[in-house]
Amino acid sequence: MADTVSSAPPRSPLSSYAARFAAATRTSRGAVRLAELPFLSQLDVRLDAKGSAADAVGLALGVQLPLEPNAVARTGGSTALWLGPDEWLLVAPAGGQRDLERRIRAAAGDDPVAVTDVSAQRTTFLVSGPRARDVLAHGCSLDLHPRAFGPGRCAQTTLGRAQVVLVARDDPGAGFWVLVRSSFAGYLADWLLDAATEYL
Repeated sequence: MADTVSSAPPRSPLSSYAARFAAATRTSRGAVRLAELPFLSQLDVRLDAKGSAADAVGLALGVQLPLEPNAVARTGGSTALWLGPDEWLLVAPAGGQRDLERRIRAAAGDDPVAVTDVSAQRTTFLVSGPRARDVLAHGCSLDLHPRAFGPGRCAQTTLGRAQVVLVARDDPGAGFWVLVRSSFAGYLADWLLDAATEYL
């Protein structure tokens, strides 16, 4: 008997939290807004930052790979996060990872490059609103003041007890992305809802 492939649509790690996030946003009157951005394309890219491939990949993607530690570069729908001297996380709209990987490999040519699709590894929270920094500060040891962690900055850190990649969005009012491993998503959702309680 032939194996059958399920045609059921994918289910995000936080699909069961959508109503609770919406209720928290309503109750806080927008002071804290919580949402999931599911299924974003996420590619881990490793290459020599000083080699010709770095510039070529940036041109091919339309977003230069940032060379400054913990910096973010964004163009259109693509965002490149600096994770290390030779490592970046490329975040783009859902479903584009194969095309992005093909473009990266073609642009790198014969230069060594490693591209790993980690889209299914993490999900992304959007935490925004006037009290977003206060909520995150309850469980993050980073100085989240805009002077220290303003728009265009990212960091690998912990939030609560979960390892995350925290991204300050370009517009100060746009809040933060919190990228977390899917297996910790439920824990972090409960943590965020609890941390936001004083504003609800």
